[in-house]
Amino acid sequence: MQINQNNFKQGYILAISFISALGGYLFGFDFAVISGALPFLKEQFLFNEYWEGFATASLALGCIAGCLIAGKLAEKYGRKTGLMTAAAIFMLSSLAMAFSSTREFFIMARFVAGIGVGMASMLSPMYIAEIAPAKIRGRMVAINQLTIVTGILVTNLINYSLRNQGIDSWRWMVGLGVIPSVLFFLGVMWLPESPRWLLKMGNEAAAETVLNKIGGTHYAKEIISTTANRLKNSNEDNYKVGYKDVFGKAFLPAVIVGMGLAVFQQFCGINVVFNFTTTIFESIGFSQEDQLKQTVFIGIINLLFTIIAMWQVDKLGRKPLMLFGSLTLAFLYIISALLLQQKSPLAAWSLLAAIGVYAMSIAPVTWVLIAEIFPDKIRSLATSVAVIALWISYALLVFTFPIIASKLGAYTPFYIYAGICVVGFWFVRSKVKETKGKTLEDMDNIFSGH
Repeated sequence: MQINQNNFKQGYILAISFISALGGYLFGFDFAVISGALPFLKEQFLFNEYWEGFATASLALGCIAGCLIAGKLAEKYGRKTGLMTAAAIFMLSSLAMAFSSTREFFIMARFVAGIGVGMASMLSPMYIAEIAPAKIRGRMVAINQLTIVTGILVTNLINYSLRNQGIDSWRWMVGLGVIPSVLFFLGVMWLPESPRWLLKMGNEAAAETVLNKIGGTHYAKEIISTTANRLKNSNEDNYKVGYKDVFGKAFLPAVIVGMGLAVFQQFCGINVVFNFTTTIFESIGFSQEDQLKQTVFIGIINLLFTIIAMWQVDKLGRKPLMLFGSLTLAFLYIISALLLQQKSPLAAWSLLAAIGVYAMSIAPVTWVLIAEIFPDKIRSLATSVAVIALWISYALLVFTFPIIASKLGAYTPFYIYAGICVVGFWFVRSKVKETKGKTLEDMDNIFSGH
């Protein structure tokens, strides 16, 4: 498809991408807030290592439910409705967590927050991928990762500033999520609906209006002719796609790649550094203040290297970044494990380096690939399947870490994660194909089983 790139309304594309990606900010908020709140929650609700793991993992369990809801909701009512629903859930769950009076109520409220996170983690990158032209799609989808890490950093800064506010500090930490939730809801009201979803629904006029705003008349005609005609040829209007079709022979290769990348992004282990910063650094003698300070340093490194990834993902490509991240993480994990085992403060530096490598490779590129590799016909359902696999993996990761760390030391899991990174390197090298510069319509041929 030859389209004049100069006709793209990049300011408009950037604006709608950033607003959609505010779901990523809330994702980052709920993801990071537990790290600052855990020391206070342990004292207030008497968490042992099992409750610590379960309270952290409860977010992921909600995410699984959120992905299932989002897949069907986005398919039937549109991406915009799904994003607005996620924003409302974020707002209500933040208030519920802040006013929790028991351990069980807090965990249930965090589970509900996970529903919003799961919906946003699936819908935000998918929406951006369907809006953005091929040449800049990688950078635009990576904005979602940028807002995630911004949410992590801002949350860690707030957690650190609230560290001396008493035993109820955690209530302010979790309750402040209401503010970005309201901003996200109001922003989504302004967004246009995804033109590719509108075409699936047969609303060609509305789709053309959105596409004209994005890239002009020629771009709109090109997308409509390639998308609408193919949907008509596949009898989309006469056949309702279900999860059974997602795992059918035609689409299974893409689904395996998407699920494999999602599982690897979590089992590579870096998220235990985000969620259990205080536990890890407590094991080598850091004070509570220094533990919370480390969360801020981690957030800064995470943000800086995510910006590098946005700059490179459409230049170097997806696959080279994934391969670099896999092998480099394996090396850094072994170094970190050795230093943690020796209770050396130098472990802080190797873990910060690991955060940087992850932030410029596996973290953003996985979301880019999941958002773009699935054909139009199954995109929303297949994306939900991949993201469900991601959240199941996250739940297992964060539930098992405090237990393993308690029994075998905080350093032991990092040896395991190093081995997983080597396996991930093999998977990316043998199964993942480069998608840089390809249109979403090209994905039918790149990853299909035809």
